[in-house]
Amino acid sequence: MLQNQGREMMIVTSGAVAFGKQRLRHEILLSQSVRQALHSGQSQLKDMAIPVLEARACAAAGQSGLMALYEAMFTQYSICAAQILVTNLDFHDEQKRRNLNGTLHELLRMNIVPIINTNDAVVPPPEPNSDLQGVNVISVKDNDSLAARLAVEMKTDLLIVLSDVEGLFNSPPGSDDAKLIDIFYPGDQQSVTFGTKSRVGMGGMEAKVKAALWALQGGTSVVIANGTHPKISGHVITDIVEGKKVGTFFSEVKPAGPTVEQQAEMARAGGRTLAALQPEQRAEIIYRLADLLTDQREEILLANKKDLEEAENKGRLALPLLKRLSLSTSKLNSLAIGLRQIAVSSQDSVGRVLRRTRIAKALHLEQVTVPIGVLLVIFESRPDCLPQVSALAIASGNGLLLKGGKEAAHSNQILHHLTQEALSIHGVKDAVQLVNTREEVEDLCRLDKLIDLIIPRGSSQLVRNIQKAAKGIPVMGHSEGICHVYVDTDASVEKVTRIIRDSKCEYPAACNALETLLIHRDLLRTPLFDQIIDMLRVEQVKIHAGPKFASYLTFSPSEVKSLRTEYGDLECCIEVVDSVHEAVEHIHKYGSSHTDVIITENEETAEFFLQHVDSACVFWNASTRFSDGYRFGLGAEVGISTSRIHARGPVGIEGLLTTKWLLRGDNHVVSDFSEHGTMKYLHESLPLPQRNAN
Repeated sequence: MLQNQGREMMIVTSGAVAFGKQRLRHEILLSQSVRQALHSGQSQLKDMAIPVLEARACAAAGQSGLMALYEAMFTQYSICAAQILVTNLDFHDEQKRRNLNGTLHELLRMNIVPIINTNDAVVPPPEPNSDLQGVNVISVKDNDSLAARLAVEMKTDLLIVLSDVEGLFNSPPGSDDAKLIDIFYPGDQQSVTFGTKSRVGMGGMEAKVKAALWALQGGTSVVIANGTHPKISGHVITDIVEGKKVGTFFSEVKPAGPTVEQQAEMARAGGRTLAALQPEQRAEIIYRLADLLTDQREEILLANKKDLEEAENKGRLALPLLKRLSLSTSKLNSLAIGLRQIAVSSQDSVGRVLRRTRIAKALHLEQVTVPIGVLLVIFESRPDCLPQVSALAIASGNGLLLKGGKEAAHSNQILHHLTQEALSIHGVKDAVQLVNTREEVEDLCRLDKLIDLIIPRGSSQLVRNIQKAAKGIPVMGHSEGICHVYVDTDASVEKVTRIIRDSKCEYPAACNALETLLIHRDLLRTPLFDQIIDMLRVEQVKIHAGPKFASYLTFSPSEVKSLRTEYGDLECCIEVVDSVHEAVEHIHKYGSSHTDVIITENEETAEFFLQHVDSACVFWNASTRFSDGYRFGLGAEVGISTSRIHARGPVGIEGLLTTKWLLRGDNHVVSDFSEHGTMKYLHESLPLPQRNAN
C-alpha cells in the first residue's frame, strides 16, 4: 500500500540466525539418527545431544531461507526486493559507505525494497549467550543500531522500530505500575526502568531507545511500536505513517503543557477531592461559575465573535452549525439560570443513601450514590456545552476531560478559564481539564485505564465514530435523533400546527427536532391536513414523501430515500399510517428511540401510545423540543441517552452517579450464619435518612 503511494522504504531485518538454527538442528538430528540406526538398528533420539551451534554458521545457513520468505511475501504484491548484507566496518570505510549509499538510492529509484541485515556470517564472534538453548545469539541491538545508522545515512523521514510490546513503558511491561509512554524526549531516560533483555537479544528495549535517540539526534523521527499485535486498524505501519497515535514517538521538542494522559490523571485526582467536599462547597463553585458567565459576558462574546468570524471566512460550517456556535447575552443568561438550578439540586446528590438494610444484629448495609469517576465529553460547535457539562460534573463530584471542536477554540478557552477560576475557590482547579493538544478522538478513546465514561455531543457521525473507537469505555448518548410526531384522527386543530411548528422550526438543527410527521389516513384531504401543509410551506420546510403518502398523491414531493433520516435542517418526511398501532410499529422500525409525540384528544389512544412506544421520551400534546435537561428541570444535561442501561433520556446529575455498598459490622463472619451458627439473617429494611429540604 505505502509502496503504491510512492513512498520509499527500506527494511532492516533479523531472523537469519534463528532460521538457520532451526535448519541446522534438523540436519544434525537427521544425521545422528541415521548413524545410530546403522550402529544399533534402532533409533535413540531421546539420548541424542545437540552440540552448541555457532551463530555465524546459523546465519549463513539461514540467510537464504529468510530472503526466500521475503521474496514470497512481496511477490504477492508484485514488489521486487533486494538483499544487502553489511557489517560495522562498511560504515567506517569511506569508499564502502559511498558504495552502500549509491546502491540503496539506486534500488529505491527503481522502486525496489532493500532488505538489509548484518552480515552475521563474517562478523566477530559474540559473547556466548545461553538464553536460547545452546545457540550463541547475535544481539538484536545490532539491528537496532544498524537501522538507526542507515536512517541517518540515508536522511530518512521516519524510522519505525517494531518490537513485541506496544512501545516504551516507564517500567517493565507487565509490572503493576507500568504505563506506556506515548512521547519520549531526550533526557527522560532517568524516568524509565528497563527490564531484562529479551529471550533472543542482548540489548532489549534499552538498546532500542539508545538507537532511537541516536537517530533522532541525526534528524530522523522515530516510533517504537508493537509489530505483532497492531493496536488500531490491524496495519501498524500504515497507522504510524498516517499519524495515528501508536506506540512511543520520540521527539526533541517538549510541549509546554501536560499530556492528555497527565490531564486525565489530574482530573481523576481533582475529581476525588471534589467529591470529598461538602455539598454546599460544590454548590458554591457552581454559583460562582454562573455569576462569572454574566459578569464576564463581554469577554466571552468577544472570544465567540472571533470563532464566528474565522468559521465564516473559512466557510467550513453549515448554517445550523454556525447557529450552534453562536453565543449571545440571552444564551449566557439562560446558562446562568440553568447552572443555579444545578447548584440547588447538587445539595443532595453525592453520598445520598438509597437503601438501608439490617442484615443481622449490629450488621447494617447501605447503598449510597458516588461519582462515576472521570468523564470524557467530546462536543462540536457548542461552546455553551462546556459550562453546562462542567457544572454537572462538579455537582456529581466527577473529574472531567473536555474535547471541543477547533471551530470554538476561542470560546472554549475563555469558558474553561472561568470554570477553573470558580473551581479555585475550594482548591479543585484540576478537576476540569480542557484538551488543547491535537489529540484525535480515536486516541482519546484508547485511554480505557484513565476514562470511565465517554459522552459525545455532536453529529450522528461523530457519535458513531466514538462508539466504534471506544473499546473498553462505555459511551453514553445517541447516534441519531429521528423524532416523530403522530397526528391522530382526534387531534385538536388548534394544537396540531402549533406543536408541529415548534417541533420542526424552532431549532431544526437540534437532536430533539421533528424529522418524521405521521398522519392518520383519515386526515388526508381535510382542512386540518391543508393547514399543516400550508404552515410547513410558509416556514420553508422542504417536504419528503414517505412511500404510502406518495401513493395517495398524483403530484407528490420528492420521495424520501430513507425513512431513517435525521435532516437537522428545515426538511421533514411525511408518512401516512392507518392507526395508532401502525404509528407505534413505524416508530419502532424507523425511529432512534429518542423522542416521539402523539397529538390527540382521545385519552385512551394517548395512553396506549405513551405505554407502548419504546423511546427515551414519549409525549402527549407537547412539542418534541421539551426533551431537554433544562426544560425537565434538571438544570442542564450532558446529553440525551437512548441506551437502556444506567441512564435514559436527558441526562442530568443523577445519570452521572453510580452506587457503592457500605457494610458496618462488629466482628461478623459468615460462618456465624451457617446451619449450626449462632446468628440469623434478618434482612430488615430500615428508614432512609431525611433528605435535604432544599
